[in-house]
Amino acid sequence: MTSDIILTGDRTTGKLHLGHYVGSLRSRVELQHVYPTFILLADVQALTTHFEHPGLIADSVRQVALDYLAVGIDPERATLFIQSMIPEIAELTQYFSMFVTVNSLRHNPTVKSEAKERGYNDMYYGFLGYPVSQAADIAFCKATLVPAGEDQIPHIEQARKIVRRFNELYRSVFKEPRILIGGRLTGLDGGSKMSKSLGNALYLDSSHEEVELKLAKAKTDPARVRRHDPGHPDICPVYEYHRHFRPEQCADIHELCSKGAIGCTDCKQLATQAVNELLEPIRERRSGLAGRMNHIDEILVEGTRKARAVARETMLEVREAMGINYFGD
Repeated sequence: MTSDIILTGDRTTGKLHLGHYVGSLRSRVELQHVYPTFILLADVQALTTHFEHPGLIADSVRQVALDYLAVGIDPERATLFIQSMIPEIAELTQYFSMFVTVNSLRHNPTVKSEAKERGYNDMYYGFLGYPVSQAADIAFCKATLVPAGEDQIPHIEQARKIVRRFNELYRSVFKEPRILIGGRLTGLDGGSKMSKSLGNALYLDSSHEEVELKLAKAKTDPARVRRHDPGHPDICPVYEYHRHFRPEQCADIHELCSKGAIGCTDCKQLATQAVNELLEPIRERRSGLAGRMNHIDEILVEGTRKARAVARETMLEVREAMGINYFGD
């Protein structure tokens, strides 16, 4: 038996897409059979960028839960829980924030990058403090492994520093977490990673027709002008879909493209076929679960109950370590 514990999750700002699948969902399905796993639906952190749209966040909690179950997350093995329903996480965030400097948050590369992407010239307090909240997410269940994309490396490093500082100031309560880096999938526009906010995503519940239509319009090798020109698959966004979803044939595609022996249209059609083969069982499971929303709610209620029991135990240790457990409970 391993002593490691996994914490992972997603902000509830809409349905999940293939970028999430490549980045961490695929590995979560495998890892849930190896490690105790906590998966949070981060509705509080969704407010950092969507505080004006609480209705979207509320609806997305169930939509993201559907995506989790459809890809193969097993609620008997993984604990699915709603962040806002664990008040101990908010309490721990507050304690951590007392010894985290504003400068360290302002210089976090991921915070800076997303602030620039969203045009935040003057950052909101909650947005700036996102890494502190994430550290509390990880620490409340004493997680040691965090499956995530490479853009989360600065956040996990900040979480490591936060729990290290807590242990130095008070008592050794937490282990320092480490990241399990997943893959990265470029968006359909070819400009950056797949993202809901950039509108360049293929969602896990996309129909056959939607996949075909969107991939047909996807950017390809910008240096290839004519059908028989030698291609450059290593810089072609569509080739990434072959690497991730047709790994057994991607070497052949690489060779054919490099020689100009296959055109972009044919290449996209093969990628479309691979994506639809991946998504078909996910669509089927998701469709069946969508008709049982009471069952989804039961899973979330039970998972949140389990997570809160863990959070209460952790916070007893935290308060005792800090000397603020005044009446012994």
